[in-house]
Amino acid sequence: MGASGTAVQGPRRLRRQVAAALALCGALTLTACNGDDGGDAGAAGTGPGAITASPSATAPAPTAPGGATPPASPASPKKPSPSATAPDKPKPPAPGAPCASKDAVSPNEIAVHRYTPEGGQYSLIVKRGHWGCPVAGGATPFVTVGEETWIPIAEDAAIGVHAPILSGSANKPITTHELTSWLETHPNKGLVFHYDVNKEGVIVTLGQEEYTS
Repeated sequence: MGASGTAVQGPRRLRRQVAAALALCGALTLTACNGDDGGDAGAAGTGPGAITASPSATAPAPTAPGGATPPASPASPKKPSPSATAPDKPKPPAPGAPCASKDAVSPNEIAVHRYTPEGGQYSLIVKRGHWGCPVAGGATPFVTVGEETWIPIAEDAAIGVHAPILSGSANKPITTHELTSWLETHPNKGLVFHYDVNKEGVIVTLGQEEYTS
């Protein structure tokens, strides 16, 4: 009995040890699997204790240095509109009026001879002078004094002319281009004009006067 009982107990003990080992392995396997699941859930942000990152705020638009708003582009200056009214036509001194000195110069009257486009702007080539003493027949000449000089004229100057530039004896309006075109084909006529300039010294009004050479 003793030897056979010992032999029987040996296999039983072995089976119990194997069963215990399998049970322990199953418990360890279940624990390991639960640990992995918890770790994966935490990594995915869905498990207990997971931290959800808040979306970042939208970055503000860049501004100029110091927070100042860039200045707007300056407005382009507007050119003055040309006057539609031609300057009035003054008359030379009436016969019998006192004669001017031969060296006198009228401050706002010129004899226009030619023009030049040099410098990017039209300029009239003129001679200054004064009204002389009436001659036989009542004509009053404009006596020029000194050398030729030039005066710039605006492209939109108010200009009034009559014969021989235009027909008739009353001043009618023309453009600066029309005046210079006539001067190009009729140089050195010495027609007399009264004029006004702006603060830059550019002619802005020009009116033809009566003149008999």
